[in-house]
Amino acid sequence: MPQDIITFACGECKRRNYNSTKNKKQNPEKLELSKYCKFCRKRTKHKEIK
Repeated sequence: MPQDIITFACGECKRRNYNSTKNKKQNPEKLELSKYCKFCRKRTKHKEIK
């Protein structure tokens, strides 16, 4: 199973804060998680980017 590295960007300030891996064949849709942004200093929605 090939694991690809994905990056998450904050929905408010658009800064790239987190990296993770996922199998794009099993999960082709983009992920959206609620994570802490150290630049905004609060929990915000983080979307998967390229």
